[in-house]
Amino acid sequence: MMVSSEVKLMMKLLIKNKVSFAGFIIVLTFIFVGILAPFITPYPADARGWVFHMNQRLLPPSWKHPFGTDEFGRDMLSRVILGSRYSLIISVSVIGLALLIGVPIGLVAGYLGGKVGSALMRIADMFLAFPPLLLAVAMAATLGRGLRNVIISLAISWWPWYTRLMYVQTNSIKTMPYIDAAKVLGLRTPTILFKHILPNAITPVMVQAALDMGSAILEAAGLSFLGVGVKPPTPEWGLLVTEGWASINRAWWISLFPGLAILITVLGFNLMADGLREITDPRLRRLLISRGGRI
Repeated sequence: MMVSSEVKLMMKLLIKNKVSFAGFIIVLTFIFVGILAPFITPYPADARGWVFHMNQRLLPPSWKHPFGTDEFGRDMLSRVILGSRYSLIISVSVIGLALLIGVPIGLVAGYLGGKVGSALMRIADMFLAFPPLLLAVAMAATLGRGLRNVIISLAISWWPWYTRLMYVQTNSIKTMPYIDAAKVLGLRTPTILFKHILPNAITPVMVQAALDMGSAILEAAGLSFLGVGVKPPTPEWGLLVTEGWASINRAWWISLFPGLAILITVLGFNLMADGLREITDPRLRRLLISRGGRI
């Protein structure tokens, strides 16, 4: 019951913050389009790159092809729509895998401290010493092109950030009186970690994860643009932008529309994450409530 009322309050505050709610609508639309993409593409064979129509190559936007066609005559609207599915898979998989690795390590390191905690955090610091995109490019170049390798490369470059964030949160929570009470009652360490510390430490991590969803899409597009991302003819948005770059002067629409899709989706995640940060911070939440949901 308390969880339900908390969710209702958060949704009410999010709706009242029009900018963040717009981001939420963009993200929701992206998710629905990504899930339904194989069923709503006007030309499924074109979307998957299975056919060529050389007599229709480089056609500008029209009623028949609202986003035009590419150099092989494939409908760009279909490819952009199906590309949302791959971007959704990448963002969810990368952040999910990074959370699965980073959160438990940060939780254990923060709670145990000492030599174990220091050793775990030094391993994380080794990864943090490299810029994430540079590390992802190096990993993707080593593993080879492909959707799975892109996900692995980005997740490897991302997990230390969640480890560091969870480590800081755990360090501050483990000194709370209710944690001392749990120890006195004889609760086992896993119970304390996953039942008492994790639920109270996870909120900032999830807000950061929502923000990183857009960054994962952007960096996956960057890997494809650099030639170490997914393989053609997969209609991933970054690869579509790359394919249109060679003919940008005479067929601007090939790069424009997938680029706009990246821009709008990343902006939506950023706006939504900013709203989540406001409504999960107690001080900002009180300010939002006192001012009717607007800062």
